[in-house]
Amino acid sequence: MPWSARQYSRFEDQRTRPARDLVAAIPDTRVHRAVDLGCGPGNSTAVLAARYRGAAILGLDSSADMIRAARARLPEIAFEVADITDWRADAPVDVILANASLQWLPDHARLYPQLLAQLAEGGCLAVQTPDNLDTPPHRVARALAASARWAPTLGEIAHPPRHPAAWYHALLTPLCRRVDLWRTTYFHPLPDHGAVVEWFEGAALGPYLAPLDDGARREFLDAYRAGIAQALPAQADGTVLLPFPRLFVVAQV
Repeated sequence: MPWSARQYSRFEDQRTRPARDLVAAIPDTRVHRAVDLGCGPGNSTAVLAARYRGAAILGLDSSADMIRAARARLPEIAFEVADITDWRADAPVDVILANASLQWLPDHARLYPQLLAQLAEGGCLAVQTPDNLDTPPHRVARALAASARWAPTLGEIAHPPRHPAAWYHALLTPLCRRVDLWRTTYFHPLPDHGAVVEWFEGAALGPYLAPLDDGARREFLDAYRAGIAQALPAQADGTVLLPFPRLFVVAQV
C-alpha cells in the first residue's frame, strides 16, 4: 500500500500527541540506543530525540516517501527503508518505539517477543496502536466496500487481528519485569467532514483506495464523506469531533 508523507502530515499535531503521551510514560533509564519502528515522516522520531538527547537513534519505515520526509526534517538522525517484520538490531537497544505501526502487521504473538529480544537489559518496548475498528470511520468504509457498487472491486478488506489489553498483558508479563497498559480515546476537533475524510485518506483508507483508479477513488471518497456526515454529526459551529481510541503498551525487560 503506498503511503504519502504529505497526506499523513496534514494532521501532524493530532497524530503526534499519542507519541508524546507514549514516550512520556517510558521509565527513566539511561538510553544509548533507540529505534523508531514505522517512523513515518519523522514526527514520532522527533519526540524520541527530544526525550533522549545524545542517544543514537534510528528511524525505520517501509515507505520510501516517508523516509525522504523524515530525513529532510531530521538530517542528523539515521533513517532507513526497512520492513519491521525483518528488522533485527545489530546490538541491543534501550528503547524500541512503535507508534501506530504494528497494527498493520500480523502475528503479534510472535512479533512482540521478537521485538523484546532486541532490547538490552532494562530496555523498553513502547507501542501505541489504534483501537478504532468499531468506530464510525471504519464502519462506514466497511459498509461501502460491501455494497453492491463496490463489492465486485473491493470485497471484504481484511485487517490483521487486533487484540485487547488483557491479551497483551498475558503475552508480555512472563517475558517482562514490568508491563504498563492503558487505553485512551482522543476526541480530535476537525473543521468539517471533509477533514475526517482527509485524515483517513492518509492511513486507514489506503487498502480501500489502492485498487481504484482516479475516477473510482473520487467516487468512493464522495460516498465515504456522505457516510461520515451521517455517522458523525457536526457540532453547532460545524466542528466534527473525531473519536479515536488507542491502546498503549510499555513493556520493560
